[in-house]
Amino acid sequence: MKLGCKTKSIFSELSKHLFIFLILAMSFFPFYVMLTISGKTNAQFAGNPWTFMMPFHWENFTVAWNMVSGYIFNTIFICVTSIILTFGLTLNAAFFFARYRMPGHKALWYFFLILMLMPGIANLIPLFMLLKNLNLLNTFWALIIVDTAGAQVVQIYILRNFIEEIPQDLFDAAEVDGATLLQQVYNIVLPMSGSILSTLGILQFISIWNSYILPLVVIRDDNMLPLAVGLVRMDSEYVKNWGQLMAGYTISSIPMIIIFIFTMRLFVKGLSSAAVKG
Repeated sequence: MKLGCKTKSIFSELSKHLFIFLILAMSFFPFYVMLTISGKTNAQFAGNPWTFMMPFHWENFTVAWNMVSGYIFNTIFICVTSIILTFGLTLNAAFFFARYRMPGHKALWYFFLILMLMPGIANLIPLFMLLKNLNLLNTFWALIIVDTAGAQVVQIYILRNFIEEIPQDLFDAAEVDGATLLQQVYNIVLPMSGSILSTLGILQFISIWNSYILPLVVIRDDNMLPLAVGLVRMDSEYVKNWGQLMAGYTISSIPMIIIFIFTMRLFVKGLSSAAVKG
């Protein structure tokens, strides 16, 4: 009986590990193929697209960097600026919804939450017309403003639930010491919500990094394109050199890999804090 239970337990563990291995294999296989192709000429790619071949053409990465570096810096500027503005607005708005109980505050909150049900693509045409009337088309600020506004709802919802769990005594003590509302936000709420803000920032960074539809519609100049649109434009405008093209995709994925490697613990901690506090 004990032997049967032990065998069943071993089989269960093997099944779990096999399932995890399959998930990892499916996740890493596209990156492996991209990496193998990035070091090949078109002739090598046509002969054997699946495995590494010698010589490995490192010059593909030099050419690819020259093509995508401008797109990468454009995207980093948009991401960093949008995240900073989003955090500044989100912290204050979440503090307001969490700590103030004015007449009709519940109706205002529920109306605000309804915005979560509206798909972004449904606003594309009105948004385009609004940006056109504001003379913001073909500018970085068009993307920054939209990305900042679009991230507000979810982030305010998460932070509001977190702030409600912070003991009121902390805010009362701060008021007794003469702290203003802004000082309470940035001296109490900000330090305590650091892990959650980091998680929200990572998610917003990934969303902006991969954004395609809005930049495609709003940006016209090639030197102002963000990465996602720039890669597609590079794919369609040039004679396909698969090695250089895949090298460009490989380079564009490196910032995401670096972010996940160095912020994974903080990311998980933020998710756990949001789940517990919410």
